[in-house]
Amino acid sequence: MVLASTYLIGQNGSDNQRVKTVLFKITGQNSNKTSFLFGTHHAFGKSFFDSLANANEALESCDLLIKENLDIPGRTAQDIINQRTTKTNWSKYLSKNDLGFIKNLFATSPTDYNKMSPTEMYVFLNRHFKQQVCLNKGVSDTSLSLDDYIGSRATEQHIELYGLETIEEQIVLINKDVEEMPPRNHKRRLANIIDKISTGNSNYCEEIDWYSNMEIDLKNNEPCRNSLMLTDRNNRWMSVIREKLESNNCFIAVGLSHLMYECGLINQLEKLGYTITPIEEVK
Repeated sequence: MVLASTYLIGQNGSDNQRVKTVLFKITGQNSNKTSFLFGTHHAFGKSFFDSLANANEALESCDLLIKENLDIPGRTAQDIINQRTTKTNWSKYLSKNDLGFIKNLFATSPTDYNKMSPTEMYVFLNRHFKQQVCLNKGVSDTSLSLDDYIGSRATEQHIELYGLETIEEQIVLINKDVEEMPPRNHKRRLANIIDKISTGNSNYCEEIDWYSNMEIDLKNNEPCRNSLMLTDRNNRWMSVIREKLESNNCFIAVGLSHLMYECGLINQLEKLGYTITPIEEVK
């Protein structure tokens, strides 16, 4: 089980940059290096990336893959959760029927759901909804997430991997982001996402549709909406990314929201003098 935040990004706004791609070339005036930014969506996987000829060619041309995190044995989200000694009293957050749904869902899972926090459970269910309902991914399909699949492709091609943060750090951030949320709010949003999964309600799949079609509004003139999850992380990442761009041909694969808005990596790189060029795909 992998935990990651995905933000629903609207398509409104007129004074922003609209592109038909999630791939961007990075070049600098005083550098002979060519790097790439790739905005991922954590619910997608192998079939999506395999369909992108330009993205695959870009990855093959690089000598360093930079991801949000690296999947290190013994330090995965599943390992971290299972090693906990405290358990969640789910009767505070789930109705009897919803708890039954969770028990069935995790019946064969190696992750102990009793040791997950309500926030972690919601993040997991939200991705499960997008994969199973919106993308029709079979419950027995154990294929990698988009980020991890790109990592596996890089490993096959003997491309070095670098993680911007650890999974432990991401889990802390996910929980801290809503640490003041009262139990009734957790209960309400958990009930809502469980209902969407149970009924197969695809009316809430707009995010999946526009990402699949790559109809992206970068909203690069709008302020970032979440300092903890976007602004602060982007700023920390940029110090590393700037250094790596000077010495490597990098393929940077991070959640699409991190490329967007005023605090996004695209804006920050342009302010440093880099040229960012959208590369459209012909699927």
